Amino acid sequence: MTLEQLRIFLAVATHQHVTRAAQTLHLTQSAVSAAISALETRHDVRLFDRVGRRIELTETGRLLVPQAEAVLAAAETAALMLADVADTTTGRVRIHSSQTVASYWLPERLVRFHERHPGVAIELTVANTTQAALAVMEGKADLGVVESSVARPHLTTKVVATDQLVVVVAPGHPFATAQNLPLARLKESDWILREQGSGTRAEFEDWLDDKGGALDDLTVTLDLPSNEAVLAAIMAGRSATVLSKRAAMAASAAGLVAMLPLEGAERQFFVIRHSDRHRTRATLELERLLMEEADPRPGH
Repeated sequence: MTLEQLRIFLAVATHQHVTRAAQTLHLTQSAVSAAISALETRHDVRLFDRVGRRIELTETGRLLVPQAEAVLAAAETAALMLADVADTTTGRVRIHSSQTVASYWLPERLVRFHERHPGVAIELTVANTTQAALAVMEGKADLGVVESSVARPHLTTKVVATDQLVVVVAPGHPFATAQNLPLARLKESDWILREQGSGTRAEFEDWLDDKGGALDDLTVTLDLPSNEAVLAAIMAGRSATVLSKRAAMAASAAGLVAMLPLEGAERQFFVIRHSDRHRTRATLELERLLMEEADPRPGH
């Protein structure tokens, strides 16, 4: 069994199609078929069944998938470690970041990192907080930068910024001229919120719980997967939402929405990493810069 055979196996398992896997790997179809056949013959197993024009994993194949992923991840970590010993100015850092952080806090820091280390490639994936934490846990990301506290085994977290949650409504909404919004009044509006798993939604739920309320007390008419989609829906209708102050500031300054503070709804941004995985020098340098650039002021 070779690493190349495992890479080919995972590509075929992902695409469930030999030709598509070959195209992804830039190999010939015959080379892919030969690698799968050699793997099956060597271990006297069947990894795929043909179903019409498609192929599907057998039970043995399904069992092999997580093992193959773990082996390839370990091999990549070893390769990065060896490369890192010789060179601090090249390599890559894989970051998974939640949307608010990726849109409004992280970009200028990544620009400064590139200026210091132009030979390091940054691979940024935007996800929600739950997805980013999972990517770090599984070794698919070297660092996560998220907008909600993450309590998982083997994850180390450091605070890098403070944020403020605000209620956002269209200028004609009844909340728009309110001086404050007590918990009881929140029930007077329909709500459009970020999707389950987003840090913004989780923090709002925690805030409601701290105030003696619950999300079930509100009428949530729509869940949307991005801050921009939520803002567009708010501007088009009569609902309210909760977003980061950073996400709503531009629209508020343009008079497109009104922002109202939620008392005690400050939250923090975190850098997360796996405590047991090797960190390359490039990863260490980026983490160091993010801590240097830590901003404790909410909404700045």
